[in-house]
Amino acid sequence: MRRQVLPMLMLVVAAVAAGHGAVQPVAQRLPNFVIVYADDLGYADIGSFSDLPKAKRPATPNLDRMAAEGVRLTSFYVAQAVCSASRAALLTGSYSNRVSISGALNHTADYGLNPDEMTIAEVLKTRGYATAMFGKWHLGHRQPFLPLHQGFDEYLGLPYSNDMWPRHPQQKTFYPDLPLIEGDRVVKLDPDQSQLTTMYAERAVKFIEGHRNTPFFLYVATAMPHVPLFVSSKYKERTGRGLYGDVVAELDWGVGQILDAVKRAGLDNDTLVVFTSDNGPWLSYGNHGGSAGHFREGKGTAFEGGVRVPFVARWPGRLPKGTAARVPAMTIDLLPTISKLAGAQVSPDRIIDGRDLWPVLSGEKNAPPPHDVLYFYWGQELHAVRSGKWKLHLPHPYQSLEAAGADGAPGKYVRKDLELSLYDLEADPGETQNLAAANPDVVATVMKYVEQAREDLGDSLVKRSGKNVRPVGRVPVN
Repeated sequence: MRRQVLPMLMLVVAAVAAGHGAVQPVAQRLPNFVIVYADDLGYADIGSFSDLPKAKRPATPNLDRMAAEGVRLTSFYVAQAVCSASRAALLTGSYSNRVSISGALNHTADYGLNPDEMTIAEVLKTRGYATAMFGKWHLGHRQPFLPLHQGFDEYLGLPYSNDMWPRHPQQKTFYPDLPLIEGDRVVKLDPDQSQLTTMYAERAVKFIEGHRNTPFFLYVATAMPHVPLFVSSKYKERTGRGLYGDVVAELDWGVGQILDAVKRAGLDNDTLVVFTSDNGPWLSYGNHGGSAGHFREGKGTAFEGGVRVPFVARWPGRLPKGTAARVPAMTIDLLPTISKLAGAQVSPDRIIDGRDLWPVLSGEKNAPPPHDVLYFYWGQELHAVRSGKWKLHLPHPYQSLEAAGADGAPGKYVRKDLELSLYDLEADPGETQNLAAANPDVVATVMKYVEQAREDLGDSLVKRSGKNVRPVGRVPVN
């Protein structure tokens, strides 16, 4: 039976003045929250994060404006560099391995995010928030797992990735027609994907305009720039940076539409807007994929190119302008941060791995790092651990790009095996120099964290099962 979300016992946080950490009286209006979650956008695909020449990266004026008016986190991570696992961690505040979601679910999956999990939307519903989700869900396409059953009042979008359709370049007979779902109902098959970015932006604007007098949570998970790439006539062949550049430009336009709607509604000072990506670029698609810049590898790996993503937060009057923080953080931190700002309390009967990011975001002087350690899994395999400036990769196999594809056709990956490797990310963010042999004390210290993770979450590479793993949701059997 689905658990009932209980009302909050008390308001647990007051508003914090930007950059000072001083407690202020709680405003009568609760803050609004908007999360825009891009799909396969590379770290270097946003101007304010990119080390690429301007002519070789997409144009992102709205995201650059958002960064100039807010805060960038330059060491921000996803829990796993793949679609479903990344989204599970974002919405639950827990490692994807804790909630038993890994990989990328497709139309054959008879499971999904357990309805007993408490998403950001469900937490905020306890404080009277209106909630909406537009875009790619990817946490189970069966009705018990769709957004309306996970705390959202409205939903329009695709249940899984936009390449899971009959026109897949390698699996043409495997996938059925791609459904567009509104609420719980399929309203169209194989929708015109060139209109998805516009459609999601328009629905987001409508939702904001309709809830200017009530606190709201809006989650927009864009289909793009995941392949296959599609762009509307507004940006097709308009940027001079190829199809990928056109697609990212339209994605940036959508962010601008949301920011403008918030401002028109008079909600700038009441709304925290966050932008990030579900993982790094899908390198095998070449010119139809993005760039991780100087970071190693991309989507599907625990190297920085796979798990480090851009993060921008904007909240005029509450967050300092044009600042950046290098403190390691992760998508799991958004749920506890948002919960605290809304005066909500997460159910105490479960482990939440995320930590409150507000001291870091608000520029609080001497704010402590939210984590001593961050874990990076691939499936059930523990591949890497970050602690401070150090990142330890355990011996593991990984996919490495041998030859990139082009124009919508994927290239070729090859399997490689990595030895125990220690990297100093401050001096070597590209993970090129293995310092394990020269720093045995560091390795020994980080291995203690590894042992904790194996005990807690498991590690199939050493045939360990975690003691604190929660089950997925299963379709009831009649």
